[in-house]
Order: sequence, then structure tokens, then C-alpha cells
Amino acid sequence: MTTTPKTPADEGIRALATRLAELQSDRAGLIAGLTGSVASGKTTLAGALADVLDDTLEVETVSTDGFLFPNSVLAERDLTLRKGFPETYDHQALGTALSALRTGEAPFPAYSHVSYDVDPALTRIIAQPDVLILEGLGFQPLSPPPREAHEPDLLIYLDASEDDLLFWFLERFVRLWNAAREDHSSFYANFLHMSEPELMEFAQSVWERINLPNLRENIAPLKQRADIVLFKTRDHTVTIAEDRLL
Repeated sequence: MTTTPKTPADEGIRALATRLAELQSDRAGLIAGLTGSVASGKTTLAGALADVLDDTLEVETVSTDGFLFPNSVLAERDLTLRKGFPETYDHQALGTALSALRTGEAPFPAYSHVSYDVDPALTRIIAQPDVLILEGLGFQPLSPPPREAHEPDLLIYLDASEDDLLFWFLERFVRLWNAAREDHSSFYANFLHMSEPELMEFAQSVWERINLPNLRENIAPLKQRADIVLFKTRDHTVTIAEDRLL
């Protein structure tokens, strides 16, 4: 019988999954925050971790995007062009959900990347799992351990070079733009009148005006406060760079 060899990316994910399982064994339920830049691959990594951990543990993944204020509220507060910055998240609602989850169940709203808004129809009721992976933006520095009930138990930071982050952001933007040709309800259908070079120029301006400043001002500083720091290369290899819980 032949087996498929593990890639370096697989090895890094499995190493992190093993570490989370070790940490979970010391408590009834582990809430792991996972943050990093836009386009760093947080959602993909959370899903891959869940796939590995699901062999032995009950795992749920949710995104902080569900706790963004709705577009209507952002517009009222003149925050539309700052979506993803800390002030665009309902931190109180997120904290309430995490506190409730520790002793029972809680509703977790979700965000639609098609409508580009919070979609109440996508809300999920989650009962206390063995591990909850909470991925996204909007995290605040955690208090010293032991953490408060409304905070994640640990924070993982997914690091990558700014050049790679821009590459992945442009790649995703073009992919969603092409998909919008078959789904005109998609937010990206707004850009179908553009040629691909025009789209690339626009997407790069979005990165430079919004996502890069948010990364440098609000997201990257969390790397110094994270419990575990990962590093991801252009080929999507993920390794544990630092584990400050050891």
C-alpha cells in the first residue's frame, strides 16, 4: 500500500494542531484566536486545523467578520472605507458570545463575501465545542493569563511578508471578480465593467489605502503579543516560528 507523503505545509499544520490538542487537554473547552493580515489565509488555515483536529475532538470554526457592524451602521458612522479596522467591530457582542459559549451555547453571526455585509440568515448556534477557532481581524491585545471569559484563551498570529500578502490579495480579488460573471449578486459584480489591468490597479489601490495601513497600524502589532507566531511562505508552507506558551 502506498501513502501520500506529507508536504511541509501539512507538517506545520499538524504540528499546530498537536499543540492545540495539548492545550485543550487542560481545560473543558479551548478558544483559540487566529489573526493576521487580510489575504494571509486565516480561513483556510482554520479549516485545515479543524480537519486534523476533528479526528479526536469536536471543533468549530467561526470568523470575527460576523461581528462587523452592518454596512448601514458603518455608513452612518462614516466607517465604510475602514471596514476591518478595530472600530468597525462590535467587540461587546463578540465578548458576550465567547462568555456564553464557555458554559453553554451562543449565536455566532456570519458575514457574506457575496453581499459584502453581515447576513443574519447565516447565523449559527454553537454549543460548547472542545476547540473553537476564532479567525479574523479586529482582535485586541489579550490580558495576561489566565484570560477573561470574554477573551480567547490564546492568540495565534499568522505572519507573512508584505509582498506575499499583496500577491495573495490580488490573486483573490481577480478570482472573486471572475466568479461574479456567473453570480451578478456578488459584490464583485460592481467591477465587471473594468478590464483586468484596470481591476488590478484598483485592487492595488484598495490594498495601499485600506489593508496595508490596517496591517501596519493594528494587526502587525499583535504579533508581539501573540502566544504562538506562525510564518507562511509564498508556497503556503506554514511553520511555527515562536511558541511563547512553552
